[in-house]
Amino acid sequence: MKTNYKIPTQTRIGHVHLKVSNLQRSIEFYCDLLGFEITTMFGEDAAFISAGGYHHHIGLNTWYSKNFPLSHEKGVGLFHTAILYPTRKDLATIYDRILKAEYPFSGAADHGVSQALYLNDPDNNGVELYWDRPKEEWLYNEDGTIVMYSAALDLEDLLKEL
Repeated sequence: MKTNYKIPTQTRIGHVHLKVSNLQRSIEFYCDLLGFEITTMFGEDAAFISAGGYHHHIGLNTWYSKNFPLSHEKGVGLFHTAILYPTRKDLATIYDRILKAEYPFSGAADHGVSQALYLNDPDNNGVELYWDRPKEEWLYNEDGTIVMYSAALDLEDLLKEL
């Protein structure tokens, strides 16, 4: 069903909703460590959290997953939730915060268009924390596609933002 339809350019991903095994443990990760705020709770089974007072950027629930095993890295499902920070300094701030909390990272990368930190939440769901370079700095191939890659992120240089 090939058509000429293109999704409107202002369309954004509104939120992600995650099945978690332990709601309190997930709230501690997303709120206490990453700094999201609870906007509403549905009893003891679900929490909706956000940045800046939006109704929710992330939903967390145990409706079908309470006390279930962790997400498996090699299975079908969400690869990661990506959280976009407004400035490189904001990315440096959360990097420093997570370092001080001694929470483990699974990686870091410079993608040309963005710089990213990777970690897993308590249910082993991937989380990407990233900052986009200004669009004027992006590189393009001759055919108009964006040049993206995965190179080492200079974490010492990132901390210089602080």
